Amino acid sequence: MNSNNAPAISKRARIKARRNTVQALYQWFMTGKDVADVIAEFESDEQTLAKTDVEYFKLLLRGTIKHSGELDSRLSDLIDRPVNELDAIERAILHIGCYELEHHLEIPWRIVVNESIELAKMFGAEQSYKYINGILDKVAKELRSIEISNAS
Repeated sequence: MNSNNAPAISKRARIKARRNTVQALYQWFMTGKDVADVIAEFESDEQTLAKTDVEYFKLLLRGTIKHSGELDSRLSDLIDRPVNELDAIERAILHIGCYELEHHLEIPWRIVVNESIELAKMFGAEQSYKYINGILDKVAKELRSIEISNAS
């Protein structure tokens, strides 16, 4: 019975890691604090990281911050305004989605896009999930074209 529950717990823990990463990236965009300080703030509140894949949260946050400039460059060709004019929540979600599409090939592209849509529905403006979906679909076609064509 435990083995049946393990994947669900792991899936939920990853979802919570992404949620926390959106909030941490938002904080980083707003304050410019060092990533270690942002992580420490999240770790100081046990409830915030409860049932979270903490290692994935840290990996995702560090990776998106480390590659922030590259992620902005990738997005700048696909969006309808300068990257710095994006809503910080949308930018955080797009960074996470782009980062996972490029650096976490073990995660199917549809999961990355769907999780990003869910994050946009949770944290973003009312219709922002449509915007996120459209952009990440383009990124997926660039980065995961073989995976996408094999799924068709």
